[in-house]
Amino acid sequence: MKHFKESAMKCLFLTTACVSVAAVILICIFLFANGVPAIQKIGVFHFLLGITWKPANNLYGNLPMIIGSLYVTAGALLIGVPVGILTAVFMARFCPKQIYRPMKAAVNLMAGIPSVVYGFFGLVVLVPMVRDLFGGRGMSVLTASILLGLMILPTIISVSETSIRAVPNSYYEGGLALGASHEKSVFFTVVPAAKSGIFAGVVLGIGRAIGETMAVMMVAGNQAAIPAGVTSGVRTLTTNIVLEMGYSTDLHREALIGTAVILFVFILIINISLSLFKRSVQ
Repeated sequence: MKHFKESAMKCLFLTTACVSVAAVILICIFLFANGVPAIQKIGVFHFLLGITWKPANNLYGNLPMIIGSLYVTAGALLIGVPVGILTAVFMARFCPKQIYRPMKAAVNLMAGIPSVVYGFFGLVVLVPMVRDLFGGRGMSVLTASILLGLMILPTIISVSETSIRAVPNSYYEGGLALGASHEKSVFFTVVPAAKSGIFAGVVLGIGRAIGETMAVMMVAGNQAAIPAGVTSGVRTLTTNIVLEMGYSTDLHREALIGTAVILFVFILIINISLSLFKRSVQ
């Protein structure tokens, strides 16, 4: 009976794993089967490097959206990664017990807030603040980067804190034994030992930043043009799809699916590049 239960559970786990893999494969097939023909019709060069997106004139240049996605994601990482990692270090090694639970609850609450609520906060608070401090309309690359930086914090903090807590305490004690202070023992022994987990948290944060749509759409300005600066409006690949998919037809719709192909390949390249970088520094 015990052997039967073990075999049944193995089959169940194998089935669920196959379902997950099959879902990814089906998504890839759908995207490439519907998007690649449109890219070929428009022309790979014009589709990837064209600077004009005007479906009414059959102009489908995605370069402004590609650059916009890069700008917004890079800005979010510059804001979110240092804050997230330092917060995780504080919570794991410096935080008093009296305030740890409220902080942990706040981080978990941030992870559960819907994207549209973040977008509304950015529209009401961040847009006027950026407009008053830096000029422009307020709906810009900078505003979207700040908002996304806040949104990726829970992911980076949670994964990084778990990784830091998983480091054996002997690393920390070894640093103290060598005469290092509490701060130096944490930052020069514990944190480097947890770099793989921290790196994983950063990768997950990148995925959240690239794939975010609703919040960015509410604060970025959604201008299909290459931004001239951080105070200029921007449109990302995800917001471009959401804004126009509802009324698109024929080649326009296929071009939007082609944009999804670009986004998919974009995320794939980033993940592979980060994995290779992780291997090189180990």
